[in-house]
Amino acid sequence: MSGTEKTEKTKKMKNPVTGGKPGTPGQPAGRPVGQPAGRPVGQPAGRPVGRPVGRPRRLDPEVMVATARRIVEEEGVAALSMRRVAKELGSTPMALYHYVRDKDELLMLTLSGTAAAFPRPELPEDPRERLVAVAAHMHDIIGRIPWVLDILALGELTDRNALWMVEEIIDCALACGLSPARSVRAYRTIWSYVYGDLVFRRAAARRAENPSRREFFPEMVTEKDAAELPRLTEVKDRWREYAADYETVEELDAIVDGLLRRGSRGAKA
Repeated sequence: MSGTEKTEKTKKMKNPVTGGKPGTPGQPAGRPVGQPAGRPVGQPAGRPVGRPVGRPRRLDPEVMVATARRIVEEEGVAALSMRRVAKELGSTPMALYHYVRDKDELLMLTLSGTAAAFPRPELPEDPRERLVAVAAHMHDIIGRIPWVLDILALGELTDRNALWMVEEIIDCALACGLSPARSVRAYRTIWSYVYGDLVFRRAAARRAENPSRREFFPEMVTEKDAAELPRLTEVKDRWREYAADYETVEELDAIVDGLLRRGSRGAKA
């Protein structure tokens, strides 16, 4: 074999160090087989390049909850996620899971203490009047923090500091002669009114801030509907006036009156 032939054969042989052909891009000569490009020789595989070694950054639970609350207050529950809070804190979602199990628990923490921020009112001794007063107080404080409605809409999430109102309503219902079952139902009826009224008020306020040229109820009702909808046609022009011109306490009083009257009919269930 001539010297020229030997030289040509050597060029075609694989590099015994890199396992590739001489001059293969991305694998400098002299790097051990299996050592990825861009990683210093001797640095263990699996450790990210350029990432500081040590424990994850510790989070302040109070700051975490305050951040979640701010997001909910400003953008609503839909905007809240573990990833969003972690990003705001300069951390990772996994770091948050050291403090809360999931988003629901984080929402529970955002509710915690909201009711305690409002002093308990002086309540009358009479159980019926007391029941109405507690229900009115519930309506009042939630009306001041409407973002709570979005969390309560998820079901079974509540502020433990607010349970005294539920306790009072059931206790008053029992004192007024309702059975335990009817007392619980009375609370649910009262809560349905409080929640529904506040949702309706918030929707009306939002509509007033951003009026639309489209005709919604009751404006959609016209004289053409008189034959099919005579009562609505008659009151439609003053609907908003009638719907808004009432006192919450008076409406709650009427609801409580009906609940207690039904309970006094002798039904045990």
